[in-house]
Amino acid sequence: MTVEQFAPLMFLGLILVMLIGFPVSFSLSALGLFCGLYAIDMGWFPANFLGNLPANVFGILSNELLLAIPFFTLMGSLLEKCGLAEDMLDSMGQLFGPVRGGLGYSVIIVGFILGAITGTVAGQVIAMAMISLPVMIRYGYNMKYATGVLAASGTITQLVPPSLVLVVMADQLGQSVGDMYKGAWGPSILQIIFFALYTFILGRIFPHHIPGVPVEARTLNGWALWKKCLRGIIPSAILIFAVLGSMGGLPGINIAIATPTEAGAMGAVGAFILAAMHKRLDWPLVKDAMGGTMRITAMVVFILIGSRVFSLVFQGVDGGKWIEHLLSGLPGGQIGFLLFVNVFIFFLAFFLDFFEIAFIILPMLGPVADKMGINMIWFGVIICVNMQTSFMHPPFGFALFYLRGIADTLFKSGDIEKKVESRDIYLGAIPWVILQLLLVIVVIFVPESVTMFLDKVEKVDLDQIKIEMPEDEMSNNNDSGQALIEIPKDEPLKMDPIKP
Repeated sequence: MTVEQFAPLMFLGLILVMLIGFPVSFSLSALGLFCGLYAIDMGWFPANFLGNLPANVFGILSNELLLAIPFFTLMGSLLEKCGLAEDMLDSMGQLFGPVRGGLGYSVIIVGFILGAITGTVAGQVIAMAMISLPVMIRYGYNMKYATGVLAASGTITQLVPPSLVLVVMADQLGQSVGDMYKGAWGPSILQIIFFALYTFILGRIFPHHIPGVPVEARTLNGWALWKKCLRGIIPSAILIFAVLGSMGGLPGINIAIATPTEAGAMGAVGAFILAAMHKRLDWPLVKDAMGGTMRITAMVVFILIGSRVFSLVFQGVDGGKWIEHLLSGLPGGQIGFLLFVNVFIFFLAFFLDFFEIAFIILPMLGPVADKMGINMIWFGVIICVNMQTSFMHPPFGFALFYLRGIADTLFKSGDIEKKVESRDIYLGAIPWVILQLLLVIVVIFVPESVTMFLDKVEKVDLDQIKIEMPEDEMSNNNDSGQALIEIPKDEPLKMDPIKP
């Protein structure tokens, strides 16, 4: 076996160990170390090459950008448990109630707002399903639409800033987090438009699938209703603008006054304030939120360590060059590369979490995209839009698992009279997955959907640059305008001897 043959086999082994089901971080570490020992035995790189591994691991742990992950996770955990979702869904449901499909619109809008302040799919899907699913079933909503819109609106938190996925993307691609957030706003808004447009069309074709809420069920009207809506939206909007604006993550803001870590810490403080405003701030809530934050942070760190062990050995056997030669020769140039990568990630996301894809696969693809001249912010947002579907894939999507569990709980508790079948959940997810894939295609073929909010890069034409000398420095110039070099008279001219 040659080193050129070993890199493809190592990549195949990566796919196999990830499909086994054992924790990915430990599987990657074991595979990387085993392949490293074999490569040393074959003489492909010296034993001290692996001596760089501890420095690589400590480099990960000292990365201040990744410190933003626990802060944003804590912020999301606090807000999803403080009653904010309940208040917003109740008020929005009554506001849009008279409209056909009004409950669907309210779920989409609240999902977008919560996605911008929580950042966790599990908590968002669970919270919205517990509140909205019984109401939608009670008023005669089609079961497939109800389950699909709840799962899809929960997964949009992966794309809406300040998403954890975008923080990881920025770190892995070596880009600014603020720029990554700016680039994600266009696709986020388009995603909401696609979801709302689908609901509108469905209401015209099958009006009985998404009926309006009866008048007798709307308990609030007028200023009382608007007051309740604004009570949930305004504090949330202030927190979003404060966190994203401070780090330059909003369109039109070109100056960052805080790092992502500092902005995350400010967001966590704001989450405590919002929880106190809703009179839900107590020790059990804080303890639960901190426990969830600890678990997610530990998972991320161990996946990072495992991926670094594997990638160090993979680069040592020229795996990066193999990936580059494999992908750069695809037909279609940049578009062909992007289509292939997105199809590959779409199927890989059936089995892998977004953290695993970001830490393991993205470092292999990023350098190739960069050498092909692809805008890295655009590339990262495309991958992020694609990875939304990892939570919606029937039958492996995690959002569908969460929805399945909540539906069973609601049925056993008597909150819903009809049992939700798995068939309804899986079939209901398909139209929303198609809408997410449609967004991927739009973002690929319309790069302006990402780049329109980014700061414009000024291009400098080197051929047009002129250097003008100040007038007081031209006194020693001759008539032709050429500068003369003065040699003091009292100093002889010294020249180095010419060496043969």
